[in-house]
Amino acid sequence: MADTCGQVLLGSGLTVLSHPLMYIKVLIQVGHEPLAPTLGRNLFGRQVYQLPGLFAYAKHIITIDGKAGLFKGLGPRLCAGSIGTIVHSRVLQKCQEEGTLQVLGGQQKAAEGSLQHVVNETTKEMVARSCATIVTHPFHVITLRCMVQFIGRETKYSGVFDSIVTIYREEGMLGFFAGLIPRLLCDVLSLWICNLLAHAINTYAIDDSMSHTGEIKNCSQAVTGFFASMLTYPFVLVSNLMAVNNCGLAGGLPPYASVYPTWVDCWRHLSREGNMSRGNSLFFRKLPAGKMYAVDQQRFF
Repeated sequence: MADTCGQVLLGSGLTVLSHPLMYIKVLIQVGHEPLAPTLGRNLFGRQVYQLPGLFAYAKHIITIDGKAGLFKGLGPRLCAGSIGTIVHSRVLQKCQEEGTLQVLGGQQKAAEGSLQHVVNETTKEMVARSCATIVTHPFHVITLRCMVQFIGRETKYSGVFDSIVTIYREEGMLGFFAGLIPRLLCDVLSLWICNLLAHAINTYAIDDSMSHTGEIKNCSQAVTGFFASMLTYPFVLVSNLMAVNNCGLAGGLPPYASVYPTWVDCWRHLSREGNMSRGNSLFFRKLPAGKMYAVDQQRFF
């Protein structure tokens, strides 16, 4: 219990610190570009038109809403983080019990570092993460909608409890789980890619006789985690867009977004437009090829 409380406190602190970054990323994912491109230089010294980065975007938000404006949606996000940590910890503890979820090898205990051990441990982690994601997704939806209100200056989602009532009244129970499927797919695929790739590197590319083997293996885990997050980013983008799509906010309606019947339609549309990586980078953002900037709508078309 003490470990879980410590994880909740640490997670809450990191959430507060990282919230402005997520806020700006979500607005970019939706397609909101309040600042026109400027002429700058790339890494090779060539003059190119660039989109405003993290700090310019943050300064724009502060100009309109003050410094507190960078923390819109923080309340429901803290709820999601705290509840998710508790659920993940409890489910994982349950899965770690003797003989639970042994995918390979039956009841036989797998040797640590073996493929059997990696598959079994990854399966347990997948179940724990999936449970936490499902339970906290309603708070994730509220967080995103609170953020996207910046575009149309709405106040429809003003608090956790008011937002719950609003979503249930307008969309029913399904409204709380908008964008859940691509988010679950992202979590599952990212976890398996990261763990299996790290296992392959640690087994076939790293010799146990090398010095600092432990540090090298930890580094390989971090690198494969970053690689997996890059591969699965389109699922994050689609999930966030579906969470705010057609919810009555300007950021989820035309001209910012079409009304998508399913997340697959959203994926296909983004793929056709070449926007599958929109919002992936907050620095050195280049002007999209073949796109025009609409000053009055503050977006590209």
